[in-house]
Amino acid sequence: MIEPVQIALLFGTGLTAGFVDTIAGGGGLLTLPMLLNLCPDPVTALGTNKLQSTFGSSSATFHFARAGTLSFRELWRACLLAFLGSLCGTFLVQQFDPGLLKRVMPVLLFAVAIFVWLRPQLGAADIHPRMSRLKFDFIFAFGIGVYDGFLGPGTGTFLALAFMLGLGFNMARATANTKALNWASNVASLLLFLIAGKVWFLAGFIMGAGQTLGARLGSHMVVTRGTKFIRPVFLTMVLLITLKMIYDTYLKT
Repeated sequence: MIEPVQIALLFGTGLTAGFVDTIAGGGGLLTLPMLLNLCPDPVTALGTNKLQSTFGSSSATFHFARAGTLSFRELWRACLLAFLGSLCGTFLVQQFDPGLLKRVMPVLLFAVAIFVWLRPQLGAADIHPRMSRLKFDFIFAFGIGVYDGFLGPGTGTFLALAFMLGLGFNMARATANTKALNWASNVASLLLFLIAGKVWFLAGFIMGAGQTLGARLGSHMVVTRGTKFIRPVFLTMVLLITLKMIYDTYLKT
């Protein structure tokens, strides 16, 4: 059973995470510790986290599409490849030790933060794409999907940067398209957790309700406020994810 105070905490955490995650990614920094605290089985906590985050990414993707910030006609192949990539990554993580990747990723994320900070005009407006959509989908949608299934932290950051640098999207448009690929990747991982029976549905639905509302509010802010609003939140979340990964990889005993 879930106590009333726990219902409030789950909903409030989902609401906050959905808002932040839609704008800049990193919502798992809030939701996963909450679920790990309430759920004795860490694998079930991870599966439940995928369930609730799927609510958020679905809500954000729907509202971005309705606002015209993304087009499913342009994204269907990328979403399919992100889905398949996530399945491959989930399989690979069971075959290989992700320890090396865990040690490298904080360095890459920190480099992304410095790169974005030193280029204040990055994502301010659409620019000419540096590659074709087909090449982008197979390299970045599939490749980052594999990473999301294999490890996960920073997936939204890498996708948003890929959209800006590869396809020349402004930051608001990159953020919107990132959520659609996040949704596809989340669904792939969630299916595997469902098959394994590792999902706590009650907690997932309560937190998912908060995620749905938070993602709706976050997508509205992205559409109405644009890059000037996204940029500082994006940089903050990248640094927080980096610090969390450094702690988990090098300092946690």
